[in-house]
Amino acid sequence: MQIDPAVKKETRYILGFSILLSAVMELVFYLCGHMDYTVPLGNLLGVCIAVLNFFLMGLTIQNSIGLDEKAASEKLKLSQKLRMLMVIALAGAGVGLPCFHSLAVVIPLFFPRIAIAFWPLFNKKDQQPADEQTLD
Repeated sequence: MQIDPAVKKETRYILGFSILLSAVMELVFYLCGHMDYTVPLGNLLGVCIAVLNFFLMGLTIQNSIGLDEKAASEKLKLSQKLRMLMVIALAGAGVGLPCFHSLAVVIPLFFPRIAIAFWPLFNKKDQQPADEQTLD
């Protein structure tokens, strides 16, 4: 199975933005005096969970293209349920294990949503005004 270039590009964007926000989060932990080895470990786990979830969502959407509407809808719903279970299980393990800082595990799970909100600011070249778009 080939991974679509759009899925790769968007996953790299989410990863990069998550790394940037992770650095900011660790700086806040440091400035507040709560930095220890559990913060970077929790941060790493949280970012891995978040980026993996986004990547798997992209793969599901890629594989749903070409299916009829009902089959695609069912595939997307099943994927969402399974990915949510994965996130809950992995984040729950991170919160429960003493080697991970609980907040440092949970906070990065929101980084992809923040990155998506900023996507239009960084992706202006793909956005053309309506009068410049060609209609086929």
